[in-house]
Amino acid sequence: MKKWTLLFVLIFSLQTTTSARSLETPPIPKERIAIVVLESPQSPQDIQQIIKPYKDIHVRHVFQEAIYGFSVEGNPESIEKLAQQNSKQIISVSPVNQYKVQTEESVKIIGGEEVRGYFDKNNRRLTGKGVKVGVIDTGVDYTHPDLRRNFAGGHDLVDNDRDPMETKTLGRATVHGTHVAGIIAANGKLMGVAPDAKILAYRALGPGGGGTTENVLAAIEQAIKDKVDIVNLSLGNDINGPDLPISLALNRAVEKGIVAIAASGNSGPNVWTVGSPGTASKAISVGASTPTMEIPYILIEGIREKIRIQPLEGSGSWNIDRSLSIVEGGMGSKADLKDARGKIVLIKRGKLTFSEKTINARDAGAKAVIIYNNLSGGFMGNLEAPIDIPVGSITKKEGDLLKGKLNSLAQISVTQERDLLADFSSRGPVTDTWEVKPDIVAPGVAINSTIPGGYLSLQGTSMAAPHVAGACALIKQAHPEWTPDQIKAALMNTAKPLTNNGKPYRTYEQGAGRIQVNEAVKATSLVTPSSLRFGKYETEGDIHRAFLHVENKNDKPVRYTFDIPKQADGLNWRFPLAFSLDPGESRDVKIELEVDPAQLKGKIHDGYLTIHAGANTIQIPYIYVLEEPNYPRIMGFDFKDGDQQGAYRYEVYLPGGADEFGIALFHPEDFRFVGFLDTDQNVKKGLISKVITAENLPPEGTYLAKVFAKKAGKEDFIETMLVIGAGVR
Repeated sequence: MKKWTLLFVLIFSLQTTTSARSLETPPIPKERIAIVVLESPQSPQDIQQIIKPYKDIHVRHVFQEAIYGFSVEGNPESIEKLAQQNSKQIISVSPVNQYKVQTEESVKIIGGEEVRGYFDKNNRRLTGKGVKVGVIDTGVDYTHPDLRRNFAGGHDLVDNDRDPMETKTLGRATVHGTHVAGIIAANGKLMGVAPDAKILAYRALGPGGGGTTENVLAAIEQAIKDKVDIVNLSLGNDINGPDLPISLALNRAVEKGIVAIAASGNSGPNVWTVGSPGTASKAISVGASTPTMEIPYILIEGIREKIRIQPLEGSGSWNIDRSLSIVEGGMGSKADLKDARGKIVLIKRGKLTFSEKTINARDAGAKAVIIYNNLSGGFMGNLEAPIDIPVGSITKKEGDLLKGKLNSLAQISVTQERDLLADFSSRGPVTDTWEVKPDIVAPGVAINSTIPGGYLSLQGTSMAAPHVAGACALIKQAHPEWTPDQIKAALMNTAKPLTNNGKPYRTYEQGAGRIQVNEAVKATSLVTPSSLRFGKYETEGDIHRAFLHVENKNDKPVRYTFDIPKQADGLNWRFPLAFSLDPGESRDVKIELEVDPAQLKGKIHDGYLTIHAGANTIQIPYIYVLEEPNYPRIMGFDFKDGDQQGAYRYEVYLPGGADEFGIALFHPEDFRFVGFLDTDQNVKKGLISKVITAENLPPEGTYLAKVFAKKAGKEDFIETMLVIGAGVR
């Protein structure tokens, strides 16, 4: 079964009852479970007729709200036959996946504090009053003093009862759902974005943060039945596809009048990393930006460029007013730190916890600690308790650079940064639909919120999404008649596009930009859809059309005009003429884009269309792609024990299908080719699941597997180690 993650970053190196670092995969069931998505609703009798030919399959749940369909359990071979039957009713049969868990300064940044001075039509302050927000997560500690007055019930879809309390089992305790709920609606020592909104908790992820597609679908189903106004999912996986059941269910929830919020994922900064359900077209997919942060930089004699240090949560201040020597600190053990007094210590990540390394360095008299990664790239993390010396992280490459300058003098300077895109925030676009995702960004770094028994600072798109959920609660209170599309438009039409050193981020990195809820609640013009996809261009003269619905919510007439994008070879835009709308009036307008792929470079093209609505300016992100763009041809490979003795099962996601697909095995010692575990041609797109029986397996042993897929001349592969014959972990 595929693993899903709660979209937050909590890097302790010791596990405590409040950490959630060790997130184990639940045991594999003896029989396989799958989700069957139907074209239209069917009665229980009709569903029984659909599965009647398969005697060893039985129905577990029937879904009528989140999706039309049902879940089944039974022999995997029979489920595969069910998936292959020629039925007009069955859209897809998908294996059940595993999901795992992805007023502070951040509330002020998005305008939440200012909004509390605004009033709704009943002359009540905008605090989210009267709005119900469903939190589909690990449960909520509804006894927390900052949450208990706003808790309005919920359901436990793990234990099948009405008590959605966070898991408190020693060693498998969770904190995630309580943290998310606090960002939305804490009302006590901390104030959430919408402190008077009601929280309904749906515990879909159990001990250690584990849950399945079935649990999450059941939670969405229950939230629809409970008529929540908003639902928040700070969870996801690494599959960039629009067609997984959870994404489809969120689209259905929006059609039923619920504003759906989904975290985009923590797999950035690469392109094509946004994961499901952040790929759901009608949901609001949220990336992470930074709040105001004081970022230290280190300058070493002999190195021209300053190196950025990422402070660890709980670190002391980096305001160091004198030059200090930098020395080697090994792995941070006491024996490694004999020369640390009065100096900056460079320590390698691993073996000891961040806190242990730091305490050892402090006790040895160090003035500061820099921990460099033991893998490529950087990292963020938390200390288990605040400490009085500064601690930060750098990349492995930067660590190796500093190791070449040991015993040199180092200067520390501190720069205030705000409104940057977090490196870990997943980027789009979405495969197959070629759509802008995430839709918007919100603060997701160093976010302090509630956890069972207290408070903790966490980071991740898990923390960004509930900022948007709270913002939607404020908008819903101010405009209870607005639809989910209108609320989404208000947020995106008024968002602030972010830049890095004056260079704008791409639309598929930040969507419309960082939310400004103080502007969104006052929006007097709404443009939907709030981002445009012109699709894929393959031949000269292709003309693609998009339609915008423009609404005047002002009490005065408004004149609308479009800025014509800068002329470029290979592009020909056609915009509507200027027009005016009376109060309450709306109009549909057409935009055409003709593209000659032969005159353009690159595969992904994007930007913003500018609409002037009276004195206000609205920017609409757009995107189009050329030919078959360079998305990863293969994602999400998983290899597990099968349900029958000696058999194994693999799952893999092919975003565009594959002209050629295979799993090649090699001896790991000398890379000699062993053979193919499986091969196929002209494979359909989507999630593929297949059983490998004992007679088709190689001899027992450990193999290096190269899982490859080729499409339109581009081949990608995943390398992993497979253990045959001794059980698969």
